[in-house]
Amino acid sequence: MLDDRASERHQLLIDGQFRPALTGRTFETLNPATGEILGHVAEAGAEDVDLAVASARRAFEEVWGPMRAADRGALLLRFAEVIRRHKDELTELESLDSGKPVAAIRRQDLPAVIDTLTYYAGMADKITGTVVPARADALTYTIREPLGVVGAIVPWNFPLMIGMWKIAPALACGCTVVLKPAEFTPLTALRLGELALEAGLPPGVLNVVPGFGRLAGQAIVDHPDIDKVTFTGSPGVGRQILRGAAGNLKRVTLELGGKSANIIFADADVDAAVRAAASGIFFNTGQVCSAGSRILVHESIHDEVVDKLAARAASMRLGNPQDAGTNMGPVVSEVQMDRI
Repeated sequence: MLDDRASERHQLLIDGQFRPALTGRTFETLNPATGEILGHVAEAGAEDVDLAVASARRAFEEVWGPMRAADRGALLLRFAEVIRRHKDELTELESLDSGKPVAAIRRQDLPAVIDTLTYYAGMADKITGTVVPARADALTYTIREPLGVVGAIVPWNFPLMIGMWKIAPALACGCTVVLKPAEFTPLTALRLGELALEAGLPPGVLNVVPGFGRLAGQAIVDHPDIDKVTFTGSPGVGRQILRGAAGNLKRVTLELGGKSANIIFADADVDAAVRAAASGIFFNTGQVCSAGSRILVHESIHDEVVDKLAARAASMRLGNPQDAGTNMGPVVSEVQMDRI
């Protein structure tokens, strides 16, 4: 299942090397379908984040930032090819660590990871400025330059896919990354970091620091040498990040959860609407920031919609996410199950 090098991969990835946390602390990552311990993962603290940021800054200033954009794009294309070669391993690892059905990962998550990286690899040498026709006797123009070091904080519901949504554009633009995966799902992020090195990305371009939000995440937000934070998660944490980012006026991108509604009108194609509504709440066990957790339905078709939704829910196959026939796996953790 997981190979003999798994314990090494459970360490922090800083400056191209796997290493334990400076405190020596670790935390367990579990298979949510069985409760089995998949490994003990190094727990990053503020001092580890300092090392990762210093590594990312060196790589940005000395290697990745000055590199020709076309060369960066070529390395990112090679990274995509390495991921493609390891897609079965990544699918299994993502399923084990998050509880996501392998069928869903093969259908959506892994193709999206490869597509995203390929897209931004092609964009790397096409980022241009503009000439502004301000006046005839002056040359006025804009240029686009990489920001620097990006702190990326990734949630547990789509670890691979959302992780790559943050990694690929930052690297394509010439930035370097300090990535903090969610404490529930750190394994594929660490493996991505290792595959990036295999593809030839220089050490320090992508650092991976698993840990908890209150320590590693907060250290990223507060760090004066991180130029931007990108975060996907809860509105409450998003507010904290905005407050923390004021310290050095770092840029912030937030993708936060919501309470979303589907609306089904009387003239709708009821079968199509029910299929979409069911997918909207059952996909990924409902662990989606845009999950359709409410349905507003016209009273004239209320009973029909309820009956067909109930039938569709009854047909869902719950079970082992490693089974190709499973439609719905477990929620990601006991903590999340209790919260629900």
